[in-house]
Parts: sequence; C-alpha cells; structure tokens
Amino acid sequence: MEMKIIGSKIAEARKKTGISQAALAEQLFISPQAVGKWERGESIPDLIAFNRLAKIVGVDLNYFSEDFRPAATETTSFESLVKQPIEPSSGKRENKLSWDMSRGNWVDADFSGLKNLHEKFRSSNMQRCKFVGSDMSGLLLKGNNVDSCDFSESNFSDSRIQTSNLSGNTFKNCALKNAEFSGSYITGCDLAGADFTGATAKSGGLEKCTVTNTIWNRTSFISTYLADIVFEGTMENCYFENCAFARVTFLDATLINTFFKNKSLKRIQFIDCKADRMTYEFLKNGKADLGGVSLLTE
Repeated sequence: MEMKIIGSKIAEARKKTGISQAALAEQLFISPQAVGKWERGESIPDLIAFNRLAKIVGVDLNYFSEDFRPAATETTSFESLVKQPIEPSSGKRENKLSWDMSRGNWVDADFSGLKNLHEKFRSSNMQRCKFVGSDMSGLLLKGNNVDSCDFSESNFSDSRIQTSNLSGNTFKNCALKNAEFSGSYITGCDLAGADFTGATAKSGGLEKCTVTNTIWNRTSFISTYLADIVFEGTMENCYFENCAFARVTFLDATLINTFFKNKSLKRIQFIDCKADRMTYEFLKNGKADLGGVSLLTE
C-alpha cells in the first residue's frame, strides 16, 4: 500500500475527530513533526502506534487500508492493512508492507489476526499481548520472552521456536503442526485443544501446562524436562528419548506405537491407561510401574 494513501487516511480521520496534529502527537507520546510526516506519506506508524491511533480517532484498523469499505460487515485485524508482494501485469515484483516485530518491547498490545510477518521474529519481549487468530506459521522465533499472551486459534505450523521463554500464555486450539521447539521452556501455559502433530521439542522444558484434548501424533520429546503434566487421550507414534520426568501422569490415556528411551521411567504415573504390545515393552524395559497399564486387544 502506498504510504501517501495511509497518510491521507490518517489526516482525514484526525480532522473528522476535530483533533490537531499537536494534540494527537501528545496522546501518542510522539512529536507533532512525526504526525506531519505520517500525513504527508513520508513515513508510517509502527504497529503499536497504529493500534493506539485507531482508538484515538475512533476507527477500525482496517480503515487505513486502501481496500476499506465502510459498509463491510466482516473484517480481520491487519489483514487488509498488510499485504504480501504481488505480481503486477509488468511481471516485476512490487513490494508491499510486511511487519518485522523483532527486537520489540510489546506490552498490552492487541495484534489479533496478525498476518504477513517477516520470516524472523526474535529478541522481543511480549507481555499480556493478544495474537488471537494470528498466522505465525513458518517463522523463526528466537530469543523471545513471551509472558501472559493469548495466541488462541493461531497457526504456528512449521515454525521454529528457539531459546525462548514462554510463560503463562494461552495456546488454546492452536495449530502447532511440525513446529520445532529447541532450547525453549514452556511453563504454565494453556495448550488445551492444540495440535502438536509432527512437532518436536528438544533440550527444553514443558512444565505445569494444561494439555486437555491436546493432539499428540508423531510428536517427539528429546532431552526435554517434563514436569507437572497430565497426559490424557490418545498418543500415537510419539517419541520420548532421554527425557527427565517429574510428577508426570498419564491418565486414561491410550498409547499406540509410542517409543520411550529412558534409563528409568519410575517417576511416571500411569492410571487407567492402555498400550499396544510394542509400547508396553518399551515401558517395561524402562522399569515403569505398569500397574495402571493394560494391553490393548488386537
């Protein structure tokens, strides 16, 4: 989108609200010169400024899109505002805006529906932010501290989460297919209904998380610290290798073709579980307490 189009829309919204450039700048904690540059199309606000600007002038974020239609009944936050490069009729590639949220300090921001991020999203601090229904797929998320954020219904498929701290976040019904967690610690997070099909966790931790109705299929845990977790439901074609277990329970779970390669599985509690023959033998070899495990009938 042309910056001049965004600028004219900022100016139009400001004038309709009856607020001066100086007054708007004061509420945004920036200089009046910066507002002037926006309105002349010489620069554009960042995501935080866009969010606050929309609230001040009383418009939806999609108002700033060139495709905005006042009569529209359904909108998706940022979807129209941020576009991927397209191929014009000349055959040349035209650059459109996409967001790079690396090295940011994000607090109490609402980025729900966010799309079109850069491939890298690193070294950021995020607290109490909303990313509901956002597309985070295919990203490299490295060195981030993410605390008390809401990612419900978001898509993290094929993303790589490296050396990050994820604490107290909500990932309800998220798609985490083929995601890779390495050197990252997930603590006190709500993972209910999340899909971890094909996901891998290496050299990190999963602790005190809610995993009700979570999908575990072809999920691998390698050298991972697992603590205060209750696994339920069906776990199929999964893999545990050299993991450390503390207060881990499998409750009314069905284990199929699931591989355990650990020196000792004595710290795992099994209650009313079922396992196929191969999984049962892995557990037996790891000296697990099989009192709560029965063999599946073929």
